[in-house]
Amino acid sequence: MGVFNQLGELLKQMAQAADSTQPLIITDDLLVRIPIPEDWRWQRFMVIVSQDFNALLLGSFANETGISQGEDLLMFLTNEYNSRSTPQEDTLDVSLTFDGSAIASFLKVLKGLFSKDSHTCTFLEQCLPAIGVNDAHLQSQFTLLLLQQFLPQAHQPVTSLSNDTYPQTSVCQPVEEALKKQIAQEQLLNQVTTQTRKSLDLNVIMATAVAQVRDFLHLDRLVIYKFQEAQVNPLSTPYPSSLENWHQNTSGIVYESRRSETIPSVINCQEEVCFVNQSKCREKYRQGFILVVDDVENTYAQEQCLLEFLQKIEVRAKLAAPIIFEDKLWGLLIGHQCYTPRQWTTSEQKLFKAIAEQLAIAIYQSELMGSLNQEKQTLEQRVLERTEALHDALVAAQAANRLRSEFLATISHELLTPLTYVIGMSSTLLRWHFGELNQRQRDYLQTIHDSGEHLLEMIHDILDLSQIEAGKAVLNITEFSLTEIAGATVESLLEKATTQQVNLRLDNLIESPSLLFVADARRVRQIIWNLLSNAIKFTPELGDVTLRIWMEDDTAVVQVEDTGIGIPEEKLPLLFEYFHQLDTPYHRLYEGTGLGLGLTKQLVELHRGRIEVESTVGDGSIFTVWIPGQTKRRT
Repeated sequence: MGVFNQLGELLKQMAQAADSTQPLIITDDLLVRIPIPEDWRWQRFMVIVSQDFNALLLGSFANETGISQGEDLLMFLTNEYNSRSTPQEDTLDVSLTFDGSAIASFLKVLKGLFSKDSHTCTFLEQCLPAIGVNDAHLQSQFTLLLLQQFLPQAHQPVTSLSNDTYPQTSVCQPVEEALKKQIAQEQLLNQVTTQTRKSLDLNVIMATAVAQVRDFLHLDRLVIYKFQEAQVNPLSTPYPSSLENWHQNTSGIVYESRRSETIPSVINCQEEVCFVNQSKCREKYRQGFILVVDDVENTYAQEQCLLEFLQKIEVRAKLAAPIIFEDKLWGLLIGHQCYTPRQWTTSEQKLFKAIAEQLAIAIYQSELMGSLNQEKQTLEQRVLERTEALHDALVAAQAANRLRSEFLATISHELLTPLTYVIGMSSTLLRWHFGELNQRQRDYLQTIHDSGEHLLEMIHDILDLSQIEAGKAVLNITEFSLTEIAGATVESLLEKATTQQVNLRLDNLIESPSLLFVADARRVRQIIWNLLSNAIKFTPELGDVTLRIWMEDDTAVVQVEDTGIGIPEEKLPLLFEYFHQLDTPYHRLYEGTGLGLGLTKQLVELHRGRIEVESTVGDGSIFTVWIPGQTKRRT
């Protein structure tokens, strides 16, 4: 069995042992459903997707162009194994990766081979969210299985080399050490990833995860550099003292972790101009570029300014990875080797980049949390200000209510009583039998009497309206004849209608004269009076005003129809406002305070009824009122 097939079987066993549910296994057999592209003809692949264990196994035939991804460790291992295999097996180059982003990228490329509406494309799309970070324990178990499968083969004789020259340990020991290092790197990355996802405290992440990375890579100094335009919201607590420059408004180092106190600190280091103005390097960082410097004396030999600056802060070798989120270059994660050159391996560079990506996630979470806290504080401040404003408004409203109560008390005692005397005395003088009054005197007395009646009506309307708005109005429920109240109201307004040359009539549609209605008789009469008075007032000479009444089950319906001036449609919403007459060509030609219709609407609603208006300019209006109640037969 070849290396590809052996690895495939091991991956299947591990996936099945990892999950209680059936893992997803995707192989190159999927390509038989479509015409195979030329680039894929020399490829074999297997993708394992499960909850805690994901892997991508690739095999490409030697000397053919194809997709090739994987870790240097496995390439070394399989090359050592294939050198002891048959000629047919070593024609397939095998690579294996557990990196989630690499697996997702491969599935996206594979998905592109199928039509968008196909079942296979949908299936591959659904697999992408399931890919995550492998469980470190399962990763270690797979490594042990891998060693058990391949390392015994290393004891077989090597045909091309002498066993004396290359003893068995020359194969086993490097492989085992490389595997252990790879597992340790993946465990570290998994720990940092888990901590980033669980904790929203950036201080804790910096104080623990970053220090672990420095110790693992044996760095002398690990720093975080922030660019000037990058902004981070305030942290919850000042955890380590080195975070004191975190919110500085200029470019510089905001965090550092040192191997020992003998390593000089660069937290307050002032940058040279030649180091700050590196726009070309910054653009490369935005593109994901990783800066690898094995020896600054060789790399910056021709840039004296930069070399002197790095020597000043004691940097001999460095590794810098960009911290990017939301397509914005926030800063850099920089590792320093202070006293000796260092050759950075590919695996170290990949780990460094992955840690920088996790730091970007942590910083982004911190910004979001800071924004939420800021919004919360702003909202709390607005609520406080609004509460204070409402309190002030409530105090003002209470003061206004007291003033209104005092005003109404004044009306009741200081105005209403003298007005009653004025009306009474003027009425008495008009009927005076001792002595003759000339016409001019009678006209004066009649004006005084009519003005007093009008003022008294207005005061009563104001008092009624105030009681209703204050919730103090109480209905006096009695049994009465709606027909009799309607007839009496029409009779009392007949003189006024005749004076204005308006034809007033009653259309009684209640068939039974013995039918009694149960409601507040005085309020119902006031509703009919106000509607008829309003219709007569705004109906020109020779016009018609009709009061129509009927019953709908236990609801009394009162309708007043006139041939008056009408109401513009855009003015209807203002019809029931207090102290307001609609702006018509007849504006202020008629007396009135504008309380009548507003009070009528309140009285109707006090009975839990409703009022509707139909009106056209020049064609009159129709007011219809529904008053719920009860009906009884007169005994």
